[in-house]
Amino acid sequence: MNALQDTFDLVVVGHGAAGLAAALAAAEAATQARIVVLEQASPEQCGGGTRWSPANLRMQSVHALAPDFLRDMHLANGTRHDADYFECLAKEAPATLQWVEAHGVQFHAPGYYMSAGPPRIQPQGGGASIVSGLMQAAHAAGVTFWYDCRAEQLRCDASGAIIGIDITQHAKRRSLHTPRVVLASGGFQGNPHMLREHLGAGAETLRPISPGSAMNDGAGIRMAQAIGARTSGNWAGMHSEPVDARSTASAPVVLVYPYGIVVDQAGQRFIDEGAGLVHETWEYFSRDIHFKTAARQAWAILDARALDIPGLARAVRSDVAPIQAETLDALAQRTGIDRAGLQVTVRAYNAACLGDTKHFDATRVDGLASTSQLQPPKSNWACPIERAPFIAYPLVGAIAYTFGGLATDTQARVLRAGMDATPIAGLFAAGEITGHFYDSAPNAVAVLRALVFGRIAGRTAMSTMIQTVSHERLHA
Repeated sequence: MNALQDTFDLVVVGHGAAGLAAALAAAEAATQARIVVLEQASPEQCGGGTRWSPANLRMQSVHALAPDFLRDMHLANGTRHDADYFECLAKEAPATLQWVEAHGVQFHAPGYYMSAGPPRIQPQGGGASIVSGLMQAAHAAGVTFWYDCRAEQLRCDASGAIIGIDITQHAKRRSLHTPRVVLASGGFQGNPHMLREHLGAGAETLRPISPGSAMNDGAGIRMAQAIGARTSGNWAGMHSEPVDARSTASAPVVLVYPYGIVVDQAGQRFIDEGAGLVHETWEYFSRDIHFKTAARQAWAILDARALDIPGLARAVRSDVAPIQAETLDALAQRTGIDRAGLQVTVRAYNAACLGDTKHFDATRVDGLASTSQLQPPKSNWACPIERAPFIAYPLVGAIAYTFGGLATDTQARVLRAGMDATPIAGLFAAGEITGHFYDSAPNAVAVLRALVFGRIAGRTAMSTMIQTVSHERLHA
């Protein structure tokens, strides 16, 4: 390859929502720019976690945020909350989704599981439609895509500014010349070594929630750290969800656990299944399954009462039917749960369910609590398990993304480590590769922030190019 073929105005690393938004926004801002997107997956598997995600977005519509958006962002992140980052997200979200919609992605507001929660919209066809729509638009705008291509190392000049990136493509090492790089290659949920290092022993065996998640190995984070990038976010934090242990499908979540009990292999309860709405509890619940049970697996146990809940199917995305039995003993035999342990647990639970079951309401926290003698307690949806058939789902915790990542400002510029935290010239980042999440993942925000800050990254990167060209013409 000659130097011209290896020279680009912008290199984008990653093919998910953040990377595609960055590439398309950059191409629209500078129509003659040479832009390439690097993707380590094949064309058939490209798209990162976005491709496999339902891509719920915390919006009332493409024109309006969900109510209390900023308050909820603060609650999710606690004392380490980056107010500027989330205020920028809130400000730019409507315009960004209208921009995505203008490129052929249609949104709707489907039923979200069963429980109440903040309004959400979703692209028709899920995250795959975002990947398809933005990729087609980027192709039409002149963006080049290289697949089966891995970014290896960032190169800088003496001042620390980006001047290139080294890649491996078809087993051959190449050096690309570019003054601008957008990193959008996700977190480190697909890297067992980093998971163990930052999340603790046993984290290396966490199941990736999707094939896209499995490919995010933290390479982009490590490349940026190697040239002095600052980090942010909770490096011991992750977003995980409970999935059917038997299913090999992508994200086979099972979210019926609030309406029954959850036991380990010994038949013992270990959580308050009704502590809150599903989107408020699934993260710590799935983490507890992995780190606090001997087998790293739990069982959601329900009875026929749950089968009568309208819309129950919305809470299950597994492609495998639950295990059913006419008696608890038979259910224990079919699941391998300790029979005596399960019997004792269910008897104690049923004895503590003294509330009026007429108040049961799966769509909200209904206040139907167990008596205080039950430990752990059950704060809502406490109904006896007594009506056949009895059903069980085997659950494991599946990791969706990690919280630790690169520190960026509201222009998506990667900041330099040190007290002044100045931007690294020419380096931008968006999506899960960035930090900003601490106590828990703000619900339905991951893809939204990827789109918003991906678009900002592309526009900011090209603004530096336009300014440089204008300066050169002025002094020609």
